[in-house]
Amino acid sequence: MSADRPVSSGPRVLVADDDPTIILLLEHALQGMGRSYDTADDGDEAWTAWERERHELVVLDIEMPKLDGLEVCRRIRAADTGRKTFVLIVTGRDKAVDLEAALSAGADDYVTKPVTGPRIIARLRIAQRRMADDDARRKAEDELGKAKYMAGIGETSIALQHEINNPLTGLLATAELMLMEAKENGQPTAELKTIIDQGRRIAELVKRMSELTEPSSVPYSDQAKMLDLKKPS
Repeated sequence: MSADRPVSSGPRVLVADDDPTIILLLEHALQGMGRSYDTADDGDEAWTAWERERHELVVLDIEMPKLDGLEVCRRIRAADTGRKTFVLIVTGRDKAVDLEAALSAGADDYVTKPVTGPRIIARLRIAQRRMADDDARRKAEDELGKAKYMAGIGETSIALQHEINNPLTGLLATAELMLMEAKENGQPTAELKTIIDQGRRIAELVKRMSELTEPSSVPYSDQAKMLDLKKPS
């Protein structure tokens, strides 16, 4: 497999085909588009390369030694749960059943042979646009999820401030009065001081929750996490 091609911006591409003519055609097309790329001569090599680099665009010939393109595509789809890799299948089979098999394996698009420069460039540019659209959609979904999460924290914080702070204020005031009386009467104060300290700690935690701007989670148990409310260092 070749690597460290002349590079530029944009996601790295994997080209997998055992036909040197197709490889050369794709290399010229990708160089013209300013894309860096790796190549693989068979399906096994292609799968190993993708596992290592997680290329965002893969151009796969269906008929390759060791593993065919459909099997490589299936493996990528099984491992790429977020569907971040765009798979373009190159096939000499143009029957509907063959193209359906490519799409069923998880291919995003296909181009049929004979492959020409203009045709493959057109498919690669379509892949680029779709990848950009998918990336923008994922970012928008992430932002929406974060906004909903923050809204949930805000609502929870308001509820906690109302349901906890109000009675907590009364509890602390009573405990402090009792502490003053205990001191005046020469009675033990350690337990009252503990109550006051823990009450103030609860009030501080509720306050920190209301001030969260970048919430994060920390491990709580083997299978659970909790909101990180530790005081910033």
